[in-house]
Order: sequence, then C-alpha cells, then structure tokens
Amino acid sequence: MLPCAGGARASIAPVAADPKLATRHGLVQKTFMQRLLLVCVAGAVGTGLRYIVGLGCARALGGAFPYGTLVVNVAGCFLMAAVMQAATDAALVPETARVALTSGLMGGLTTYSAFNFESTRLSDQRAWSLFALNVLGTLVLCFVAGHLGAWIARRMLAPSA
Repeated sequence: MLPCAGGARASIAPVAADPKLATRHGLVQKTFMQRLLLVCVAGAVGTGLRYIVGLGCARALGGAFPYGTLVVNVAGCFLMAAVMQAATDAALVPETARVALTSGLMGGLTTYSAFNFESTRLSDQRAWSLFALNVLGTLVLCFVAGHLGAWIARRMLAPSA
C-alpha cells in the first residue's frame, strides 16, 4: 500500500484488487487494441493510396519532379484539417474514427520523409528551380490546403440560416 493525499492508502495494483476496476481495465485495453488495429489498417490503406498516386503521377506527369509526394501531402493536409475541424467543432467524428483517419489513413498517405529525400536529391543534382518549387510549393500548398479543409468543414457544419 502506498500513502496518498489525506492519509489514505492505495494499492500499487488496484486493477487486480478490485474486480470492477479489472473489468474496466479490460475494456480500456480492448478499446486500445481495437483502435490500434484500426489505425494500422487505415495506415496500410493510406500507404497503398500513396503508392498508387505516386505511380499515377509519375506516368502522367513524368518523374523529373515529385508530383506524387506533393499531391498526397497537399491532399493529406486538406483531409486532416477537415476531419479535425469536424471532430472538434461539431463532434461529428467519433474519437476512434478520428484517430484511424488522422494517425492511420493520413499518416500512411502523407510522407515527410519522401518530401525530404526528394528535396535533398534535387539539391544534390543542383536542380535549384525544381528544388525551390518542391519546397515552396509543398509548404504553401499544404498550408493553403489545411486552411481550405478547415474552412470547408466549418461551412458544411454551420447551422443553416
């Protein structure tokens, strides 16, 4: 037993000592595992989408510029802002769905590491105009997409007049 405020004492293993807490702990653990599984599945879907978009952009637009990475990062910023706006302002997105969509789907879809690698590659090749276009384009477009996603979500969630 450990001393607590006001002289009370508490066990270091309250879950095992109290059947009600043990049941609650089991539910919390089950909820955590369900969320983790959903995040992993959604992340796999996001990763697959990123791969498909990357291939499609390279085929359609060529491989000199990392269009696929730019597209998924901008789309991910838009979607992340829209989901978070709907989740926080209107509580329309349950927490499990929010976590699966943001950490999972958008986490798998977007990619800072690819952005960094491609920007580094462009600078190593001294392709300064493409480097600047990639860095500035990603920063500006992702920022604008995030604001646009939040704005659209707010407009869609606003009460009708």
